[in-house]
Amino acid sequence: MSFADLILIAVGLSMDAFAVAVCAGLGLPKVTAPKALAVGLYFGVFQAIMPFAGYMLATQFYGYVNAFGHWIAFALLCLIGGKMIVGSFPKDSGAEMTYPSAKRSKAAEVSLRPGSMIPLAIATSIDALAVGASFAFLEVDIIPAVSYIGIITFLLSIAGVKIGSAFGMKFRSKAELAGGVILVFIGLRILLEGLL
Repeated sequence: MSFADLILIAVGLSMDAFAVAVCAGLGLPKVTAPKALAVGLYFGVFQAIMPFAGYMLATQFYGYVNAFGHWIAFALLCLIGGKMIVGSFPKDSGAEMTYPSAKRSKAAEVSLRPGSMIPLAIATSIDALAVGASFAFLEVDIIPAVSYIGIITFLLSIAGVKIGSAFGMKFRSKAELAGGVILVFIGLRILLEGLL
């Protein structure tokens, strides 16, 4: 897998975290550098840990499924990407994740505590667990890969907080759609390379 592929996967995976960071920026009464850094760290760290965990789990079964590795990577990336694409379309419920209104400043302040942010960080990084498993089948060097994912998620999450505070929710669905399309595209490319 090339450096460009890893960067694209990192960007694609970070879109869920970016979308939630936009919500955080929307809900915070005042966005400061420490608050934006805190959100970036929560999401960046968990986006790095999860693919590493998936990689370690998948290496235990590598010998059994090595011949089908490209199909597994394709299926996982398309499943994750498809879920993100479907999730990018507007829902009628009107409820947003954790940050429904910028007027709820006290709730938003509390939400940056570990008890609120860690579950969000885990929820937005579950997809990265499956991508980490596909890395094992593709024999990707895992340390640089998880480093790219963590750093890019960290930076995009900080940007998401700033964008959310400035522009609101209009970028959230676009970010999820773009991330999903990127992951599906990479999955298709991996499958074609494995078959040819």
